[in-house]
Amino acid sequence: METPPPLTSPPPDRTDNNDKLFIILSHLSVFLGVGLILPLIIYLVKKDESENIASHAREALNFHISIFLYGIVAFMLCLVLIGIPLLIALAVMTVVLPIVAAVKASDGGFYSYPLSIRLVK
Repeated sequence: METPPPLTSPPPDRTDNNDKLFIILSHLSVFLGVGLILPLIIYLVKKDESENIASHAREALNFHISIFLYGIVAFMLCLVLIGIPLLIALAVMTVVLPIVAAVKASDGGFYSYPLSIRLVK
């Protein structure tokens, strides 16, 4: 009786711990003080190795770029006082949404950030 050949890669629906670590770090990078840099590095390094990691890093990178652009616009709108509530809303989004994305990613799901501009495809 022949033994089946060993698997060379894990099944596509299973994410190993290293992949999960990179995925969660890309979402929570804003709390580490490297908000834009870490998802970019993870995306550039892992895009050829794992599409799952690349898609999460791309989503986090698009979110961080979007928040940065929205912050610039809201800061300029502070001159007419409408920017202050916008900056507060951006701050809340910057704290809450990456946590939601990291929790969903740790469960094996994918979170698409709302109001995110898709600049990195």
